[in-house]
Amino acid sequence: MPSRHGLRRLTSSSQRKGDNYERELSSYLNEITGISSFRAPMSGGGLVGLPGGSDILGSPGLFIEAKRTERLNPHKALEQAERNARNTNAPEHPIVVQRRNHQRTGDSVVHLRLDDFLVFYNAYLAAEGYVK
Repeated sequence: MPSRHGLRRLTSSSQRKGDNYERELSSYLNEITGISSFRAPMSGGGLVGLPGGSDILGSPGLFIEAKRTERLNPHKALEQAERNARNTNAPEHPIVVQRRNHQRTGDSVVHLRLDDFLVFYNAYLAAEGYVK
């Protein structure tokens, strides 16, 4: 169904499942870390034709592409996150967070480039006193 902007709204059950996962992931991040993240309005391809952005806002350092799917091409999904981050001039590290059906949110898998992972790992090593 076209919106007033001539964009088509996706309302499939898989789209609703993805939208719900974005909310669920945001709540989980908030609960575990104490940040105040939230699902980006109209994220997840809800409106076809709008430029892509992070699915979750308010997560410092992370440009999150959330995927709720049984099968994922991690390279393609990460390329999507990187492209969206580049197109929106986002300074955050692009990551993909994927959850399969019947999985706990905490069992979601995170995909990111090794160089981006090492930024976080180095911060952990410094915080734990392993390196200066």
